[in-house]
Order: sequence, then structure tokens, then C-alpha cells
Amino acid sequence: MTTEELEQLLAQQPVALLHRLARGRVHRQFRAGKRRLIELLLQHSGHNRAGLESDLQTLIGERHAPSESGSPHIHRPPAIAHKKASPHRAEPESTETAVSLSAWLEGIGVPAPQPFIPDPWQTEALSAVSETDVVISVPTGSGKTYVAVEAARRAMEDNRTVIYTSPLKALSNTKYTEFSKTFGPDKVGILTGDRQENGQAPLLIMTTEILRNLLYDAASGEIDIRLDTLGLVILDESQYIADPERGVVWEETIIFCPSQAKLLLLSASIGNPQDIADWLTSIRSTACRLVRHSKRTVPLRAGYLHPNGKLTPLFRTVGIPYGHPNQLHPEAKRLFLEYEDETLPSGRQRR
Repeated sequence: MTTEELEQLLAQQPVALLHRLARGRVHRQFRAGKRRLIELLLQHSGHNRAGLESDLQTLIGERHAPSESGSPHIHRPPAIAHKKASPHRAEPESTETAVSLSAWLEGIGVPAPQPFIPDPWQTEALSAVSETDVVISVPTGSGKTYVAVEAARRAMEDNRTVIYTSPLKALSNTKYTEFSKTFGPDKVGILTGDRQENGQAPLLIMTTEILRNLLYDAASGEIDIRLDTLGLVILDESQYIADPERGVVWEETIIFCPSQAKLLLLSASIGNPQDIADWLTSIRSTACRLVRHSKRTVPLRAGYLHPNGKLTPLFRTVGIPYGHPNQLHPEAKRLFLEYEDETLPSGRQRR
């Protein structure tokens, strides 16, 4: 489906259906009119076009599906549904006892100190990056930074320059402070559009755009001596390669990166890491290794903080019950309805 066809299909739908489609995709979607909703949905489609089209077709099918009585089944938007109606009427209400707030908060805090032992995937990644390019795809909190720090340490011990890139200036500043404490301020420099310090240091922190520009200069003959000794390039948050606007920067950085430098791509959210590794293998001088780890070291808990300061678990369980929308916590559902009542335009309150 082309963008124009998708836009036309969206325009044909009632605004209530568009609001349902926008939930979870568009921030504060309930304040947007139909034209603005369509614009925002089209913008979001760049992140997951297939998912948007699939959900749209599902909602259209539900809207036109006949009910048991033979009349069309009408899905009323939650904004005008009866207050006691479940937000997911198609799902049976769970009979499982909902977790209490105290039980949900139990165990959250700083863990007791204990000796650090690298995980097998971390050892594998460090061994691989000494020989070839590596793509690391592991959940948030698993220890990607440990691999980056140790790989940088080994490269500098071998008198090689290391470049660490991030997509944001703020993150680059944070890493500059962090790595200065780890390696010493004389060993770390930073190059961003706003800040240039210790530019001849063996470990340079910069945004990906700055590195791409350095590689452009090298390709045009303006060789920077740091590239002659470059041994390792770390691309943090490398899922940005899929960004519709900035992804080309990551692609060009990888393409222009000197062959003697090893590439280390870090991400917790690349959807197709094997494809990325295969692409690197096809354009670089050595085969790229994918190091993948799926077990989440730091468990996730989802909560809901109402603007009035009330905190409640989002789900009936301590963890996140993926694929079970009927597991919403009763108190969270009550607060959702309360917030909707408070924010709906005058005259559209639930009756």
C-alpha cells in the first residue's frame, strides 16, 4: 500500500476508529482532530508501516463485521462508552487476584554488592571484536556498556584510537563524564557540535554525525591522523540505522569506516540484527559476528502514575503479561476512566 493509498483509506474512516488506531502510537491523541490524527499516523507509519496497516485492517473488519443478531456491530469509542465498560470488551475479565502496590514495589532498589562475573555472551562478544566486526543485540540493562568499555580498554592498550558514538549530544556528554572517570580525563576527549575538548585523546566521544563528517573529510583527501590509528568504532544505539531521517548517517558511517578498524554495534531494540550483520559482512573485509542474548537481566515492571500523584501497578501481575490486555489492574483502569472524564471536552462526558 502506498502512502497516498494509506492516507485515503484513513480519511475514509470515522474519527473514533482513528483514535483507537492512534492509541499507543500518538502522544495525547485524544486532543487531535481527524486531519491532524491522519498526519500523525502517517508520520508514525515510518517506524512500523506493516503494523499500522495490519491494525487498521483489523479495526475496519471489526467495524463492518455482523453481530449475532445480523445487524452491523458498532464499536463505540471508549470516550462515550458506559463508565463501567471494560476498555477491552472483547477479552474476558481475568479472575486472577490483582497484585497490591506494596507487592509490586517489593524488591525495587539498589542490590547488595557482589563480585562481578561477565556473562557468557559478554565474553563471546569481547573475544569476537578482537578479530572482526560485531553486532550486539541484547535487552536493556544486560551489560552492553561493559563490553564497550573493555573493548576500548584493550584497543587503547594496543595503541589504537577508539571512537565511541551516540545519537544524542546529551548522551555523548554523559558518556564523556563516565569514561573520564573510568580511564582518566587525559585519555578521553569529546567532539560534538557544541563541545570540543581533548581532541587528540585515544578515546573520543562524539555524535554519529560528527564521525560521518570526519570520514567524509578522509574520503576527500583531508586525512585526519586519528583515522590512521583508528582501531575500534563503537556505534551505540545502532537501531537508529532504521530511522527514516537519520538512518543514512549510520549507513554512511559504516560504509566509510576504515577497514582496519573494528565495528562494534550496540542496541537493545534492533528488530533484524541478523540482517544488519549480514549486510556488514557483504560490504566489509571481514565477516560480522552477531552476539544475541534474549534473557532480560533487569526485569521490567509497568506502573501508572496519575496526574493527581496516585501510583498503581499497570497490570494485575508484578511483571508484564505480554499479549494479555485483559490483565490491566482494576485501579489502573479506574484511573484511566477518571483521567478521560477530566480531559474530555465539555459535553462529551461519559453518561
